[in-house]
Amino acid sequence: MEVVLGIDNLVFISILTNKLPANRRQAARRIGLGLALVFRLLLLATVAFIVQLTEPVFSAFGHDFSWKDIILIAGGLFLVWKATKEIHHSVDPEDGPGDIVGGAVKAGFSAAIFQILLLDLVFSIDSIITAVGMTDHLQIMVIAVVVAVTLMLVASGPLARFIEANPTIVMLALAFLLMIGMTLIADGLGFHVPKGYVYAAMAFSGLVEFLNMLARRKRRLDRAAGGEKPATEGGSAGH
Repeated sequence: MEVVLGIDNLVFISILTNKLPANRRQAARRIGLGLALVFRLLLLATVAFIVQLTEPVFSAFGHDFSWKDIILIAGGLFLVWKATKEIHHSVDPEDGPGDIVGGAVKAGFSAAIFQILLLDLVFSIDSIITAVGMTDHLQIMVIAVVVAVTLMLVASGPLARFIEANPTIVMLALAFLLMIGMTLIADGLGFHVPKGYVYAAMAFSGLVEFLNMLARRKRRLDRAAGGEKPATEGGSAGH
């Protein structure tokens, strides 16, 4: 469960660190995920307090809001704002080469670390509260967190490089972040969206984009073969 819930965080980290200079991206991922691991372990140490975050704080519009709801809504709004801002940078013609792939729009190193930790806080509280409902053994939760963050650390580099090498994947990843942000807001407002639906939509969209990549590759090969053929025929006629 920790690994699956980490997918959201991993996509965000890949998008965010790709805006840094190339020589600092790996360090940002390592530091961000390392601090995130420490942060999650500290949260597990205060699990009794974390569980109390589900207690209602106030009521509005016929719904009881807890601190967990407030955190989910705030995190969702941040993700929606961040994804919308990055989409704007990528589609606004006035931005010129300064899009998320081109490199003119760069995030500060400290700002990137802070944003990684901020989003990890949101995802951590949600996953830890869910984990508490599955087991009472703190050791099992600690092992799960360590394994999940380790796998995220291993996968973050290849995923970030893949996203950078395929610009259309960037837009798809930003759309995922937008969807995840809206899902967090909906959960905070009391409209629970099953995670299976979200990940099924992400998997289907990823499959469609993979087919598009294959189709684009085939068109490039066809154009390359078509460009070489006339030159060969011309050479034969001349001979």
